Amino acid sequence: MAADSEPESEVFEITDFTTASEWERFISKIEEVLNDWKLIGISSGKPLEKGIYTTGAWEEKSDEISFADFKFSVTHHYLVQEPSDRDGKEEPAEDALPLPMQDLLCMNNDFPPRAHCLVRWYGLREFVVIAPAANNDAVLSESKCNLLLSSVSIALGNTGCQVPLFVQIHQKWRRMYVGECQGPGVRTDFEMVHLRKVPNQYTHLSGLLDIFKSKIGCPLMPLPPVSMAIRLTYVLQDWQQYFWPQQPPDIDALVGGEVGGLEFGKLPFGACEDPISELHLATTWPHLTEGIIVDNDVYSDLDPIQAPQWSVRIRKADNPQCLLGDFLNEFFKLCRRKESTDEILGRSAFEEDGKEVADITHALSKLTEPAPVPIHKLSVTNMVHSAKKKIRKHRGVDESPLNNEVLNTILLFLFPDAAEKLADGVESGTSPSAGNNPPPENEDYNLFSQFKSAPSDSLTYKLALCLCMINFYHGGVKGVAHLWQEFVLEMRYRWENNYLIPGLANGPPDLRCCLLHQKLQMLNCCIERKKARDEGKRGSVSDRSPGVSSGDAGKGADHSGDNAKETDKEKEVGKSWESWSDSEEEFFECLSDTEDLKGNGQENLKKGGAKEGSKEPVNLKPEGRLHPHGKLTLLHPGEPLYIPITQEPAPMTEDLLEEQSEVLAKLGTSAEGAHLRARMQSACLLSDMESFKAANPGCCLEDFVRWYSPRDYIEEEVVDEKGNVVIKGELSARMKIPSNMWVEAWETAKPVPARRQKRLFDDTREAEKVLHYLAVQKPADLARHLLSCIIHAAVLKVKEEEVLEDISSVKKIIKQIISHSSKVLRFPNPEDKKLEEIIAQIMSVEAIIARARSLKAKFGVEKCENEEEKEDLQRFVNCLLEQPEVSVLGAGRGPAGSVIHKLFVNAQRVSAMPPLDEELRRSGSSDERRLNTGAVPDFPPPTGREVILRTTVPRPAPYSKPLPQRMYSVLTKEDFRLAGAFSADTTFF
Repeated sequence: MAADSEPESEVFEITDFTTASEWERFISKIEEVLNDWKLIGISSGKPLEKGIYTTGAWEEKSDEISFADFKFSVTHHYLVQEPSDRDGKEEPAEDALPLPMQDLLCMNNDFPPRAHCLVRWYGLREFVVIAPAANNDAVLSESKCNLLLSSVSIALGNTGCQVPLFVQIHQKWRRMYVGECQGPGVRTDFEMVHLRKVPNQYTHLSGLLDIFKSKIGCPLMPLPPVSMAIRLTYVLQDWQQYFWPQQPPDIDALVGGEVGGLEFGKLPFGACEDPISELHLATTWPHLTEGIIVDNDVYSDLDPIQAPQWSVRIRKADNPQCLLGDFLNEFFKLCRRKESTDEILGRSAFEEDGKEVADITHALSKLTEPAPVPIHKLSVTNMVHSAKKKIRKHRGVDESPLNNEVLNTILLFLFPDAAEKLADGVESGTSPSAGNNPPPENEDYNLFSQFKSAPSDSLTYKLALCLCMINFYHGGVKGVAHLWQEFVLEMRYRWENNYLIPGLANGPPDLRCCLLHQKLQMLNCCIERKKARDEGKRGSVSDRSPGVSSGDAGKGADHSGDNAKETDKEKEVGKSWESWSDSEEEFFECLSDTEDLKGNGQENLKKGGAKEGSKEPVNLKPEGRLHPHGKLTLLHPGEPLYIPITQEPAPMTEDLLEEQSEVLAKLGTSAEGAHLRARMQSACLLSDMESFKAANPGCCLEDFVRWYSPRDYIEEEVVDEKGNVVIKGELSARMKIPSNMWVEAWETAKPVPARRQKRLFDDTREAEKVLHYLAVQKPADLARHLLSCIIHAAVLKVKEEEVLEDISSVKKIIKQIISHSSKVLRFPNPEDKKLEEIIAQIMSVEAIIARARSLKAKFGVEKCENEEEKEDLQRFVNCLLEQPEVSVLGAGRGPAGSVIHKLFVNAQRVSAMPPLDEELRRSGSSDERRLNTGAVPDFPPPTGREVILRTTVPRPAPYSKPLPQRMYSVLTKEDFRLAGAFSADTTFF
């Protein structure tokens, strides 16, 4: 039964041959893609211009198809042409060859320097490639290859597409393609041979002609002439007579100052190795006919000197070591470090023995104590080093990352005022530092506002450069931590001893700069206030005009008295209001007693006087007057209105402003919150009101508004009872609003002059906050703060070097770097990836300039005496930098050609010259040696040989249509390739 059931089961197996197979589906998908890309029908176009493959734009489209579960990518490569090329042409003749077949014979674009390999091998302007989608997939078997080729042939036949279709076979690195192109009654087959070792008969032209003719198999006798284009490529790797001009910096000479372009305050520049590794000379014979020259295994007419065309390309060294790029990268690595300064230098750095004072900064206080040493030896740096000696007790002199000499040099560079002290003990802070005066405005100087860094003459900028150099040459992160520790000690010393910090612009923190620069400016403001208070000099206090704080622009224009405010203020003599400060942090006992006496006396006067000080005059003595305010008088007493001495508003850094805005925002939108917010914001207004009341006894709110905010006092001409026209004034509508903050503040304000008010800006507290902020900065935080300064310095250095070379492409890249950097650096905490992109762009510019200098040295541009030749060589060098391949004018006989010839001749002589010891051993006359030297050829054997053979012959029969045939051959040391395009008549065969 089992045997009988088997044939019965076979009866019911029905195969449906109407269902499409996987192969048919694959062909259908190819046709669908060709239709989508509108590659169907006759292709037309104008003849190709010379060099269009290099100068024109190439584009590609891609899609994905699959054969069963094997995926292929289909890519259309094409040269972008003007739309009129296809639309404006007349209909081509019926017997016209397809455009790709015409391109096979075109000689205008042989050997393009930068193009797809199929463009170089076949000269095509448009083609489609089908390749395995995955990089590790490959079509290896011959049957699969034939199946794909059949699919392509059927798809081309079904669609009428005249664009060549190629299939990539074997591993991708071999770049093996087979393909087909179809036209009306014609077909071109693209075939390829790729070998590791070349047969001897194909190493020369005669052998290649033999294989070309045998492949064509033309039945005509004699065979039509074969057109040839030949290119031989010679490689120069040895630059014996041209040493790379950039010498590595001499680090030992750093302290002495002779560093060959490398010193503190300047970034290094240039490549440490030759950025040009090879020069490729291509000698080309573009139009040769068979029989004109001889090239076989015995003799060759192909002399490079006689070649009608020379072209040169350079091979750049892979990632040449460049000084500026290395500096930037090493400094950027600091940003990723996690250690604190204490962890790097050891916690014992700040610890002292039990007998000694716990705080290291007390070592600096010796400067104020009587000492037997002469005054001129008491400088800032000397005191800092005395503190440093205590640190070394724990970590040892040898362990100190920075030696004394280097540290001294850096500190004198950062703080030049320390070296400028006079022998009579004049304080450095009293003489203004040159760095405090900004240089004339120009584009490069103002870069800091775009990069949010610091001005190029500022202390912050110099500090960034010093830290960058120390990080690279003097101990890395340990050296950075050491210098920063010394810098913070110096800052505290200057604060405690009233020495202004040099290299910082006067005034409040500049919010256009980095936060660290703002902090140093804030510390300078604190030192200035403290110094003025301690010295009691009025002229050193910058009193503020309240009109500025009120934001009212009209006051200065309406009242001429404001214009003289600054000059009058400078003439005043006497104690500053700040000298009467009763801050909690600092005590001035004698002055505080005086302050109490004066304060009590004034209060008693107030109690005994009229209660309504704003309406009736009281017997108060005016205090804190600056100068009269033009012609204005008080409304009720009729006395002149005086502008008071007011407090300067507190300077703010951006982090304090942000912190303040967050506090105000947290108060919410309730009535109570809004009222509290208004009170917090009106501290300055209240201070000014108290100063105004003290300067103008018997004044009223209207008097204050007329001075402080003239727009809020409206004056009108009215007619009184007697018929006279008089001017009547009243407060604006906003000033009359119930519970107005101005009215409330005026009622609570007491007549207290600025010098006895509570300080709006507590310099002691703010200075301690800044010093604490500096002390807790890790090297990584410091690097983050100063990275914008380093990038700023690098851009300035690159611009400075580019001016010497004048390379147009570099100018464009620098503009891109500035634009990119200004977008990235303006925001806090920029992404590492974007910062790396900026550094990479700067490194690329440095490499281009280094290559330009290398080529100038090799081609002797500067040594050339003939101006015309010098210009030609300069132009040639610039083209080499910007173009993939440059034609040499005059070939081997032009100025550039003669230089290239000499380079090869010298390299050949050096390579042929035996080592010195062998030459000494070798016996022989000088004539023999001269003979041997003369036998050395000018050029080495060619590294690459490329040949293109073309002809038009009827195939496969004598009566077939004459069609283009082409074969490309390339021979290198490890590679031999033949790429043939052979056309056949499919109608008459």
